[in-house]
Amino acid sequence: MSKILVRALWDDEAGVWVATSDDLPGLIVEAETTDELESELKCLIPQLFIENRDHLSSGIDIPVQLLQSSSFKAHVA
Repeated sequence: MSKILVRALWDDEAGVWVATSDDLPGLIVEAETTDELESELKCLIPQLFIENRDHLSSGIDIPVQLLQSSSFKAHVA
């Protein structure tokens, strides 16, 4: 099974990480910390995987690659 690629971007205005994946339709998760984000993804990904794939065996591990990105401004005083 190939890895599910999840991209997480920091939304500075909302103060949360927003995660989505082209590999898993319907995946969108928001969380304030990366630990919370990973926890949410661990719960939601198996549910969505079952909904999007008819032939899923129970007791398997789904490999996930989480790419996180944030941007910021550096102020020159």
